Amino acid sequence: MHEIAIEQARHRWRRTTSSGIRAGNYDGRLDRKSFSYVVGRSRGVQELVAQFLNMAKWHYLLLGAGFSRNWGGWLADEVFEYLLGRPEIVASEELRRILWESQLRGGFEYALEVLQAAAGRGDSGASDHVEKLKAAVVAMFDEMNYAFDDIVNWELSDQHDSQISTFLMKFDAIFSLNQDLLLERHYLSGNPELRHPERWIGAAMPGIAPIAAPTASIIGQRWQILADDEFKIDARIQPYFKLHGSTNWNSRDGKGTLVIGGNKTEAIGGSPILTWYFREFEAALFAGDARLMVIGYGFRDQHINDLIIRAVNHCGLKLFVVSPEGAGQARLVNRSAGGAIHASDKLESAFERGVIGASRRGLKEIFGGRGAELAKLERYFS
Repeated sequence: MHEIAIEQARHRWRRTTSSGIRAGNYDGRLDRKSFSYVVGRSRGVQELVAQFLNMAKWHYLLLGAGFSRNWGGWLADEVFEYLLGRPEIVASEELRRILWESQLRGGFEYALEVLQAAAGRGDSGASDHVEKLKAAVVAMFDEMNYAFDDIVNWELSDQHDSQISTFLMKFDAIFSLNQDLLLERHYLSGNPELRHPERWIGAAMPGIAPIAAPTASIIGQRWQILADDEFKIDARIQPYFKLHGSTNWNSRDGKGTLVIGGNKTEAIGGSPILTWYFREFEAALFAGDARLMVIGYGFRDQHINDLIIRAVNHCGLKLFVVSPEGAGQARLVNRSAGGAIHASDKLESAFERGVIGASRRGLKEIFGGRGAELAKLERYFS
């Protein structure tokens, strides 16, 4: 029995028993202890694992900034330009210099990475700059969120079957690298379960709860991260995982939870809920027979890329990419791109092995047109 097959079965078993996700003709729960016993001792283990792995495919969604861009959200270059006009930045020649020097190296997140490293070495001036830059970034999210709040109808089509909420409800789970509140405002609070009532009774972020504030809007609402022993997934509720935290979360110590800048792996490891979210993402990708649709992510976060590459290479993860570069997105972010000699890297190799489709169109065109591009996305589920 190959170790990879056993690991795939264990990951899928964990997803099914912990989340209660029902797929295909399987609607029961299997005992994790008895499964381990069978895998370890039964002569029929290969048949059992094969049957378990073939129950159905898992369909997951990963969102990046390009998703929110369809409703007016800002991409990294636009955030850079916004920050240049913030009072905190205008008042500091040093901060402006660092931002400009970072423009072509990763923008404001690279600037934060440089400043955080200097602050870690005891540079008090850098620590002050870190706080000012973070405050400017939070102000940027606030402006973007209030703009989202003003959107009366976020749907891109007047046809129920081709509306974005109907589409999102089809996924076993949604993962996001975004920290804005677009989905909280227009999806989670919009009773999306009515579009798929035989499967879901709602959609929510597990492990957090709203802080009582009767007069607060969705945008003004603060959320409290629950205790570790309350990190649970309800099988009837579609889970929405914000892998890098959110602008409106409070941790148990009252601080915010927003992963920006450098060393995101360390920042995630320092947050119990984000550690749990990341493990759920890993378990999903390594479940076996998993498909991941990626919308608006530029593949520039190495900790995310590493998981995707490993899942493609070792567990057969399949990808569908929606971005302006389509299937060429990996080539775009390759450091040798544009040079005299192009050397394929691990991400490009994973694309060549795992991509089963792509679209270069914006979501307004895809969902507003009900044409060939939407049909292409729908085939991802077949």
